[in-house]
Amino acid sequence: MMNCNSQLVQRFWKYGRLEDCPVLDFHGHMGPLAGGYLPACSPEDMLKIMDRANVAMLCFCSHQATMVPAAGTSGDIAVVQKYPERFKAYHSVVSRHLDPERDLADMEQYPDVFVGFKFLADYYKVPISDKRHDPYWEYADKHRLLVLVHTWGGSDYNCLRHAEEVLERYPNLIFIAGHSFHGKWEGAVELAARYPNLYLELTAVLDDRGVLDYFVDKLGSERILFGTDLPWFATHHGIGAVMSADITDDDRRNILYRNGKKLLERFPWFEEFWNKYGGGAF
Repeated sequence: MMNCNSQLVQRFWKYGRLEDCPVLDFHGHMGPLAGGYLPACSPEDMLKIMDRANVAMLCFCSHQATMVPAAGTSGDIAVVQKYPERFKAYHSVVSRHLDPERDLADMEQYPDVFVGFKFLADYYKVPISDKRHDPYWEYADKHRLLVLVHTWGGSDYNCLRHAEEVLERYPNLIFIAGHSFHGKWEGAVELAARYPNLYLELTAVLDDRGVLDYFVDKLGSERILFGTDLPWFATHHGIGAVMSADITDDDRRNILYRNGKKLLERFPWFEEFWNKYGGGAF
């Protein structure tokens, strides 16, 4: 068995969950997708998956909010209000249909729903560094919010260069690089080393064996966040890949919940949530 000297790993393989290691997942979606088969995309089905793996909270942005501008964020708000202790939302930034006045009003009205913004610039073919996005970046920077950005190494809209243009201007927000600039692993580490508010997120990273080991070796584990793209990818696979990496149990705990805990502590609702779901893990 790989990492057979790790008690954490042994218990995960045996039980499929770790009672003293709650998981914080920073990259999720929700709801059906036209042309796609997602058999567990409802909030209730996703909660069943989360419970099996001891995922305490998922931060998500629904397919509807991302792809149906007319629908806005009403569905995401309703889910978080129904399950406030298990889900928090990113407010989608729909770059071809921007309405900053409306969107920032949402953020003001629902501080217990939204942890920040979600950018999917490849969908809209507008670079994340485009001036049209400035109101969102400025708001996130002022309020020290999280911004989950779909990043990809070869993208014309959210690659390393575009991210650095944003990071140079906004040092107070938390820039979560979804997919960690996929394929540009060395550049991702170098950029994170220069900007302490940049976090590398693991969705789709774990399909390439050895990358997580490389991140921890070169950058350390303190700025890596766990994510799955749930319901796109299996939660147990993601946790299992973290267990299989050649890293320490302290590194695993950092990635699965400690780093996320430090980021979410900025929100007033977090202490009550953690006292209930943190399970005494520190």
